[in-house]
Amino acid sequence: MTIKKMISIILVFVMIFTLGACATKNTNSDANSKGESTDLEEKVVIYSTHGESMLELVAEEFEEKTGVKVEFINLKGELADRVRAEKGNPQSDVMFGGASSIFMKLTEEGLFEAYEPAWGKDLDFLYKSADNFWFGTIQTPVMMFYNSDMMSAEDAPKDWADLSKEEYKDQLVFRNALSSSARATYSSLLQQYEKEGSIEEGWTLLKGIDMNTKQYYGSGSLMFQALGRKEASISFAPLNSIIDNKIKNEMPLEVIDAESGSPIITDGIALIKDAKHPNAAKAFIDFAGSPEMQAKLANEFNRLPTHPDAFTDSPEWMEEIKFKPMSVDWSDLSSKESEWMQKWDTEIKDTEKDAK
Repeated sequence: MTIKKMISIILVFVMIFTLGACATKNTNSDANSKGESTDLEEKVVIYSTHGESMLELVAEEFEEKTGVKVEFINLKGELADRVRAEKGNPQSDVMFGGASSIFMKLTEEGLFEAYEPAWGKDLDFLYKSADNFWFGTIQTPVMMFYNSDMMSAEDAPKDWADLSKEEYKDQLVFRNALSSSARATYSSLLQQYEKEGSIEEGWTLLKGIDMNTKQYYGSGSLMFQALGRKEASISFAPLNSIIDNKIKNEMPLEVIDAESGSPIITDGIALIKDAKHPNAAKAFIDFAGSPEMQAKLANEFNRLPTHPDAFTDSPEWMEEIKFKPMSVDWSDLSSKESEWMQKWDTEIKDTEKDAK
């Protein structure tokens, strides 16, 4: 074999190797541009307040798309405390669910890593952190409602303050303050009075509401069952839960658009600081809050999207229903909610009823 021929063969192999390397590089670039890193860890750990069935849907679709195993733990009202307790050695990668006030507080405590998902830039500023520490995936109005088999629209309360009226004695059942929606609602009501410099009137209102409350529940399903059995006629809950029970369980429930407005909770998602599986965590955030997934959760679980593009494929009632938002300063509320709810739990809930 001549030297000239050997050089030609070597050049051919060099060209093949270079093209192969470029193709691999391009494949990785394409994957990264879609939020699908080729170096994703084998699993991602999610701490959440969302229900099991919803978490399973998101987890299964994410696993199918990426091959990453999702481990999730539903912590409900204990979520924030768990994340705090593990600050020095995080056991989770993503916090998924919970009110924006909780995300704001944990951001101040340095528990999140800034990360902007691909869909984050399209959100209204009301639904995200200015510094990219958390983003809203669901907007959750918390609204009063009543069992129309037990009460007419004329007799139903028109505003939150009406719940303390004597005519509603033993007609109320609510969630306890372990529920993020209940915490946000009780605190939002107090804030309306604090803004007017009369927070003691707010506490008086909560005492009056407590006197009319027949029972508090640690479970939303148990609360709705009590309403279905006509043990009480009035409550408040996230709008999606009311709609679920009205449509799927055929319960005779009617929503009340409160005169002073209803708190609109933003359920968020965030990357835990020093997460052990950061790449998989970022990919999960990109996936879970995408318009496509928000629309799927809207159809499967009646969850109102935050992303404007998700409404195109969401149920019609989401664009048709109208409700007045309560004026809530969620940033201010995040610094006071824990203290207020501790007082509610120790000095308000069931205290005067127990004394009689």
